[in-house]
Amino acid sequence: MSHYFHTPDEPLVTHEFKATVFGNDLTFTASRGVFSGHKLDLGTSVLLREVDPPETGHVLDLGCGVGTIAVGLAVATPGITVDAVDVNARAVELTRMNAERHGVADRIRAMAPDEVDEATRYDEIWSNPPIRIGKDALHELLLTWLPRLADDGVAWLVVGKNLGGDSLQRWLNDQGFPTQRVASAKGFRVLKTGSRVHS
Repeated sequence: MSHYFHTPDEPLVTHEFKATVFGNDLTFTASRGVFSGHKLDLGTSVLLREVDPPETGHVLDLGCGVGTIAVGLAVATPGITVDAVDVNARAVELTRMNAERHGVADRIRAMAPDEVDEATRYDEIWSNPPIRIGKDALHELLLTWLPRLADDGVAWLVVGKNLGGDSLQRWLNDQGFPTQRVASAKGFRVLKTGSRVHS
């Protein structure tokens, strides 16, 4: 499993990178040992470019890293709240720092997965899911969080084509989550997944 999914042992040493998210020029505090810890990764940049932020609602940033999606959404849309979830405690810490930096800490809750109330439902889920944890672990992750979509909720996922984006789309459909590809750019698929259809 990638080191991104374990909290680093070394002291926190930060640096900064800049990214334009939904037309806003943002600066993120980052560090080693966190996904997208040096710059805005290509997959997330594709997702943020291809999908418009929601105008209202409660959103989940699943696997938040340094908080690029969560902070970008909150800055772009004053009418939303975001739960930013990551198993890496350093990612959670950095997301909180970046939310404070950009004045949106009152609308972003950064936390570990087990801190989320199981009754919480989301209008949207945004994620560049950790494909490299392996297919079984990825499927378990998605089957944990996608059922938390509201009845008319939607998940936006970005997955590398060469990392199984097309097969993931088929699997999600097989699990009862209607999924379609809405964009393809720079070797990535952007998938739109609806709440589970119960037969």
